[in-house]
Amino acid sequence: MMQEEVNEVTSVLSVHGHTIKVTEVSQDGDTLTFIIVSQKLSGTGEYHVDRTYDDFEWLQQHLYTQEDVSGIQGVIFPPLPVRPQVNASAKVMKQLGFLGLGEWQPYCKALETFLRQVAAHSILSKNKAMEVFLTSTEPPGRQKVRKNIFNRLSQAVEELRKEGHKDVDEFFQTERENNLVLTGHTRTAAEKFLDVVLAEQKIAVACGHFAAALHLCVENGEDPEKKAFSRVCVKLSEAFDSIKKNIMSVAVNDMSTLGLGLDLDSRYQEAEKEMLFRRTCKLVELENARKNAEKAKPVKKNVMEEVKKAAEGEFEQICKVAKQEIVQLSQKRVEMVQKSLTQWCEQQLQTAKEGADVFNQHLQTFKAMA
Repeated sequence: MMQEEVNEVTSVLSVHGHTIKVTEVSQDGDTLTFIIVSQKLSGTGEYHVDRTYDDFEWLQQHLYTQEDVSGIQGVIFPPLPVRPQVNASAKVMKQLGFLGLGEWQPYCKALETFLRQVAAHSILSKNKAMEVFLTSTEPPGRQKVRKNIFNRLSQAVEELRKEGHKDVDEFFQTERENNLVLTGHTRTAAEKFLDVVLAEQKIAVACGHFAAALHLCVENGEDPEKKAFSRVCVKLSEAFDSIKKNIMSVAVNDMSTLGLGLDLDSRYQEAEKEMLFRRTCKLVELENARKNAEKAKPVKKNVMEEVKKAAEGEFEQICKVAKQEIVQLSQKRVEMVQKSLTQWCEQQLQTAKEGADVFNQHLQTFKAMA
């Protein structure tokens, strides 16, 4: 049963992480169900499971609540996309960005990326919840998520003041400053590129409308001038329909390659920002523990010293994990952006070649009509 305790970190995935795919999505009212397929390590077949977004949140919360895992607060958790909504408002669509376009294919791809990144993570992949999520035929328990070390709602007011706290480690202070800048830039880049895709879609729709309108100009009859005019309208309509299809292909390419790449980069910057904030909060706790140990009266001195040592050990481990995560993310970002740019160029080049061939055919047709 998936409702069993799953916070253990001793399990090993029985699937090939790189084979995880979100193959399709079905809709039942406002609920979307995703089909997840993964290849067994034994090579004897595949696991096929269906999961809702609630199930993904269940997995994410079990990854978050590994308080017994040393240094867990230094992990940059793979970012789970925001909850999808059918017939979403303009505000929600803005939050979804590229993930709200294309009849949910981009969203499925983002969920697939999330699962693959968790499966590839040296710490998170050991959580039993991941194994159960990918292989169990039963849906996860829908119990309310208990409060944990990452529950930001209960801490937001108190910890807001900690964001500007001066760091004792130059490496992390520099990383916090760089992350603050990059978070804004990556979000802006994704939003601006989304505007480009939306504009392309609008142009394609307008071309389609114009192509349809040209057919209204076609007249029946034997009058030579009317027949010639009607033929021109039909050919123009065909040309504009080709333009519509070409621009839509360009928009789809933009969305499925560079668009998703920019979106993922933006969400990873937010994930790193959250990790750095958690570490800063622990730094403040450590500094307070040291102050309390210094000021403690003799009767409480030993207790306060133990609290201080525990805080120092925990903070040291968090910093160790955090540095490794930052270095790995830096390398991963380069690979992700490079991959999305390469795919974008390759697909757009292919679309341009196909478009050129089609437009040349239309050109030859008009030349023959002259």
